[in-house]
Order: sequence, then structure tokens, then C-alpha cells
Amino acid sequence: MNENRPCPIWNPSAVQVSRSEGGVSCWDSPRAGGEYYVDASALSVGEDWLNDREKARLTTWLIKQRRLGILRPVIPHDLQSEYNDHREFKSIIDGTDLTVHARADELLKYIQEKTPHIGSAFLASDFLPEMFAYTESVDPEELQYLTDYLIGQGWLEKSTKATIALIVTVDGFARLAEIDQVVTASSQAFVAMWFHDSVEDAWTQGIKPAIENAGYDPVLIKNQEFIGKIDDQIIAEIRRSRFLVADFTQGDDGARGGVYYEAGFAHGLNIPVIFTARKDIVDRKLIHFDTRQFNHIDWESPEELRERLTQRISAEIADGPHKKQN
Repeated sequence: MNENRPCPIWNPSAVQVSRSEGGVSCWDSPRAGGEYYVDASALSVGEDWLNDREKARLTTWLIKQRRLGILRPVIPHDLQSEYNDHREFKSIIDGTDLTVHARADELLKYIQEKTPHIGSAFLASDFLPEMFAYTESVDPEELQYLTDYLIGQGWLEKSTKATIALIVTVDGFARLAEIDQVVTASSQAFVAMWFHDSVEDAWTQGIKPAIENAGYDPVLIKNQEFIGKIDDQIIAEIRRSRFLVADFTQGDDGARGGVYYEAGFAHGLNIPVIFTARKDIVDRKLIHFDTRQFNHIDWESPEELRERLTQRISAEIADGPHKKQN
């Protein structure tokens, strides 16, 4: 039976859904942007040790995971005690806030998604918890500021029927199209993978030709092993890429930190990530907890990788501008 209890992150009322897996419980919280899993024995994820701004960043991460197809993202077991060793969540909680422009864009996108057709009025009072969540806001003044900004830009207008209702304008829809165009215009695909002779064929005969066959330009930057700071050149190339291919094949010395970091960075930018790994790595469950729930292409040969990756790109990303027509 579903039970109304405080959201483990934000405390406002949420529904504990009667669904559990592996000792974690599922929560449906509008203030956290929807459903998520959290360890059943740690039901105060951020109550005592995260401030509101850190909770807002965690909420942004949950929303981005859902947009990537993970309907119920998992907050790691005992996040508080593992915090210092958990690289991805440390980067989220200690990271930078969304820019004001990005938060305003998120509000515009959210309002558009909640209106059934053009010209429909959006009644803000019905969606306040989710509006806070999607804009990384922590108080009403921030949300009002973003709303006023969108109105000032001419992207929203107040309904003549109700002063608290909003309508996306024609210019607002033009702005939404502009936001979508920023990423979809790129013909570049970034590749994150282990730099080792044992996977050289996976690159030359698998990943590289697969990306080219799908009509995109592959980019692989071979540099020193990951030492805790992502390279400025890598950041720039990921930002200008249409999608990222991350291969999590590893050696006996463990996971490749750079691959996980680059995939996480792309996720933070809402850039699609396609996950691959050699089949023995998947079978031995060496994929890290954070990415295990994604659908990996588990390849056994470079030729198989090339074929399946080409199909995955065409199905999930769409053919690129350099796609050869048969």
C-alpha cells in the first residue's frame, strides 16, 4: 500500500510507493521532480547534512537521470557515509549551480511541457513543487525572478483570464526551438574509453567506423590517465558533441575513472550517452553501481561492436549529416 510520508530529501509530503528492490524503497516526490529509489534504512538523505542549495543540485541530477530514460534513479546506499569516496555525487553536491539563463530555460521548457496545446494557460499554483525542482530554486523569490525574466523577454505572458496563469508566446516557442537546435546541430561524437593495446581494435574496427557509418565525426582524445581533474580540451569537445560513446572495458587494475567522469559530465549537459563494454566485463559485474542500470552494448568482437553501435546510434540519436544514402 502506498503511504504518504515526508520526502527523504526535502521533507514536504511525498508518496512512498509500494515498490522496492534490493533493500531500497521508492518515493514519488514532486519537490524532487518525480520518483527515485533510496536506501530504506537512510530515509533522511539530506535532512541534516545537506543545505538547500546542495539538495537543489541533487534534485537537478535526479531530473536529468529521468530525462535520460531512468524512470526511478537510485541514490546510492548510505550516501552520507560514502560521500567523500563517491566521486559522481561529490561532484554533483559540491558542483556549480545551474546558470540563471539555464534555470530560466528549464522553467520555460517545463511550462511548455505542461500545457496541452499552444495558447493554453498554465496555472502555476498547481505545479509549484515541480517548478521549484526543475528550476533548481530554493525559495519563492527565485522562482518569481525567473518568471519575471521570461515575461520580460517576451517568452511568457500573463493570461487575461487569470493573473496567476501564464501562456507561452510565439517568441517563447521560438526560444524553445533555439534551445533544441544548440545540441542537435552538432555532427560530432565524443568517445571516452580505456587507452590500451587490448582495446585498440575496439576503437579502430568497432567504435570509430560505427560512428562514421551513422553519419557523425568521432573524436577521441588520448592523453594521460585521469588524475581527478577533467582536461579543459575534453570539456570543450564534450560540450560541442551531439552525443558521447562511453566504453567501460577495463583491465585488472580496475575501472577507468576518466570514462566515468566524462560520461557523467555529458549527462550533466543533457548530452546523450551510449554505454558499451566488453561482454566479460558485464558478465563479471565489474560495471560500477552508477552506470549498471543503463543498457550497455555488451560486445565480444570489434565487428559485433561496430554493427550494434551503428544500429544504436541510428535508433536513439538519428542518422547524422554525413550518413551515406544507399
